[in-house]
This record gives sequence, C-alpha cells and structure tokens, in this order.
Amino acid sequence: MTSPGAADTIAAISTPLGEAGIGIVRLSGPRACAIARRIFRPHRPRPSWQSHRLYLGHINDPQGDIIDEVMVSLMRAPHTYTREDVVEINCHSGYGVLRRILDLALAAGARLARPGEFTLRAFLSGRLDLTQAEAVLEVIRARTETHLQVAAAHLKGGLGQRLSRVRQDLLDLLARVEAALDFPEEAGELDPALVRDGIALQAESLKTLADSYEAGRLLREGLLVVIAGRPNVGKSSLLNRLLDMERAIVTEIPGTTRDLVEESITLGGVVVRFSDTAGLRPAQDRVEELGIERTRKRLRQADLVLYLVDASLPAAPEDGAALAEMAGQPGLVVINKIDLTPKLSEDELSGHTAWPRTTISAKTGQGIEALKAEIVAQALGGGLRVAGEVITQARHHEHLRQCLIYLRQARGLLEDCAPEPPWELVALELGSAIQELGEITGEEVGEAILDRIFGQFCLGK
Repeated sequence: MTSPGAADTIAAISTPLGEAGIGIVRLSGPRACAIARRIFRPHRPRPSWQSHRLYLGHINDPQGDIIDEVMVSLMRAPHTYTREDVVEINCHSGYGVLRRILDLALAAGARLARPGEFTLRAFLSGRLDLTQAEAVLEVIRARTETHLQVAAAHLKGGLGQRLSRVRQDLLDLLARVEAALDFPEEAGELDPALVRDGIALQAESLKTLADSYEAGRLLREGLLVVIAGRPNVGKSSLLNRLLDMERAIVTEIPGTTRDLVEESITLGGVVVRFSDTAGLRPAQDRVEELGIERTRKRLRQADLVLYLVDASLPAAPEDGAALAEMAGQPGLVVINKIDLTPKLSEDELSGHTAWPRTTISAKTGQGIEALKAEIVAQALGGGLRVAGEVITQARHHEHLRQCLIYLRQARGLLEDCAPEPPWELVALELGSAIQELGEITGEEVGEAILDRIFGQFCLGK
C-alpha cells in the first residue's frame, strides 16, 4: 500500500503555534534537501551537507531579505523517521516567522502535509507497525506518568510484536490444516486435539490482552465522576474544593448550575474528570429542564456517581427517587455540610441505596482527602494496576474480541465434530481470526481505516 502523493515532498509546522524559544518546520520527501538549499543560506560557505548534522545560517526570501537565523538539520534516507530524506528547520517560534518559512518551502516545491502524514509515511515504509503509529498520538496526549509508560511501551513495539507472534503461530496452524486438506498423502493425518490445544494457547494470550482494556480505557479517557444531587446541596462547592480552585459559580440561590461544568485532576495514577451537574428537581423553566436532561444523560455515562445530600436538612423524597433510579450504577453517597447542625437521618438513605457513605464539608475541606481515597477505592480498586502489555484503544479491543470469537468457533468445531472435524470450516475460522489481528498491526488494513486513524493527528506529525 502506498500513500496518495507518496512521490511528493511534504512540509508542515511541527510545533504548536505561539511565542516560544524554538519552532520547527519539517520537510520529508525526495526534494526535501533541494528545497531547503533554495531557501537556506549557511554561514559557512560551501558546507559538505553531511547527514544528521546541524547547520547554522539564515532563511532568506526571494528578494534576499533575512527572515530568521536558523539551525537546519539534514537527514538522509533511510535513517530518518519516514525513511525518506527529512529536513527540519529550527527557527524562533511565532506565527509570523513559522508561517513565512513554511510558505517559502511550499513555493519552492513542497506540498502542505495532511494531518499525520509524516507518521503515515513511517508506517507505509515499514519503520513502524500500526500499533506503534497509533502510540505516537498516545504519547502526545498522555496526561499521567502511567499512561505515558504504557504508550511508550507501545511505541517501542512491544504490543505489535506480541500480536505478530500470536498471528504467526496461528498462521502456522492454518498452514498445517490447509496442507492436510490439499496434500493429505504428503502431510499425513492431522490430530484435532493438537490443533485445538494450539488454538487454546493463543486464545489465552489474547484474552489476557483483551481483559486489560478496561484499565487501558481509564488510562486513555480518564475516569468520569459525576457529582449529582438536589439543588443547593453543595455540588459546585465540592467541585471547587476537589480542584482547589474557584471553577464553578457558588451562590445561595438554588439552581445556579444550569449546564455541565467539567474539570480534571489526577488520582491513583488516572485522570479523573469531575462533572458538576444541574440539581435534580422538577424544572422551573425550559433552560433548567435542558440542564437536567443533560445531567441524566451524563449520569448514564458515569464511571462513578457522587450523590450529595445536605446533612443540615432532612432527606427529601427526591433523594430516594434519584438513588433508586441509579441503583445499578457504581456510586457514593456524600453527606455534605457536616460543619452545620445535623438534621439528616442516615437511616432514611439506607432504604434507597446500598452505596457506601462518606461525610464531608465542602466549605471547610473536612473529609475531602478521605473522599478522594474512597473514589480511588470504589472506581479503581485502590489504584490502577498496570502490568505487561495493556490495550488502550477501542479499535484494538474490538478486533481482539472478534478474533476470540473466531477462535472459540474453531475450537467448537474441533470438539463437537471429533474425530473427523470439518477442516474446511476450521480453516475458515482461523483465517478470519488471523485477519482480525492483522487489522490491529496493519498487516491487513484498508485505506479508510488509515484515513480515520491518521486523521486524528495534528499537522506536522
């Protein structure tokens, strides 16, 4: 498979736009070096232009005026990120200078790179498998040390290598089955138990990977914790206290929060996204009705619900109804305002939910650290434990799930139809399982999938 426009030389700004010390314009392709020489004037006359060296000089416009003093690195194929000739122009960062240098490169014959096209070329050249290419984006987006470690392991190639080994073992099994079908006299009789055990061994390895997805999803997406309750029980105050900043508006007027307010912190090695919601009560107007609709939708998406009640007031019927409605979800009952005279009977709550309870004062901060620990305990079992390879991508998990279905069906044929199983059907199931693994590593992947994956990348990567 080749990229559309693979013969083109592409260029893009590879650093975020904004004022900073350094910005980079990157070129890749057969004319990268020639284009760089057209717009770059080295301080040292007639440089030798050796690969993987830095050269100091100026970028000049066609009239000879200096745009910026830069360092240019020239890297010859195949020892580059894309396995093509690559040039990186290190200049001062700022929209004006970066845009001007990019425009000069485009005018000299380069084409503006599409999102992710540098990494796509690295994949198509065989320098990266598809799991490594996807890991590039994960490394960029990682927000915790644990997620970065997992993404870096994928970038190193551990996941792709493990899947490739399993795929190769399944290909060997398939070859033996097809040989027995096509050349029975030469291949001899095939033992169904031997094939079944080989399939079971690979399926066990893949199931371990598939089972790691929930931990990987939390690393990638973060934990969604929704703060819910009646109006004026202190939801926004709790959000502000958890964040240690004034993020949500707090007043004594019930119903201040009309829309979702979200911010994140890190707990137990995972990004936790706290969502403050509109108070649950009969809506007073259309705006509040829309806010409550969004609250209910967010509650259905939550990994954990914090349901707040006011310790200074008796339990209300709305609390019982809301808790009963969320009975099937993981959650905590958080009793707020314990700095005030208590009027709440906790026994009234027990009949509506089996959720654990904890007490806090969002105003004074009492109990907040204990609440954080309880969130980690309830949602993460005390903390996220990551060992070995971890699946973080929904795409990978779906292909693994489908692969395991095909392997299970192949084993079923071998067990149910012994001693003469339908080897043609077994081969068909094995072939489908192998294709699913190839979709993950990129050995069997269509252009539509590549467009979807690399379309998520930023320009210049």
